[in-house]
Amino acid sequence: MTYDYNIIYALIKEVPKREVASYGMIASLLPGVTARMVGRALSHLPGDSKTPWHRIVNAAGAIASRASAGEHRRRLLAEGVAFRKTGNVDIAAHIWCGPSPVWIAKTGADPVEVMEIIASWRR
Repeated sequence: MTYDYNIIYALIKEVPKREVASYGMIASLLPGVTARMVGRALSHLPGDSKTPWHRIVNAAGAIASRASAGEHRRRLLAEGVAFRKTGNVDIAAHIWCGPSPVWIAKTGADPVEVMEIIASWRR
């Protein structure tokens, strides 16, 4: 089964400047999607995409070690995202607050369920 990556991209576009989300956070809001699928979708983004791919990091706040790692870090720094001495994003300071009410309504997601998922991110 092929998943429509545009659904993933639409949710990633909800992550504003100065905030980051993990692959798992994005996946948790999309039924049937895994963190690995989010990563795969991002690897298929066209080079001229307006999707803010750089705002997605792993659960520890680390940037994946690949050719785009330097650009990833540069874009986050340009937006004012702070990094720890370990080189990871300071997730506590920049964690995404979740999607907009418009996204929730547009997708038909249950607002209470979305709020419960968001609350689980902060454990």
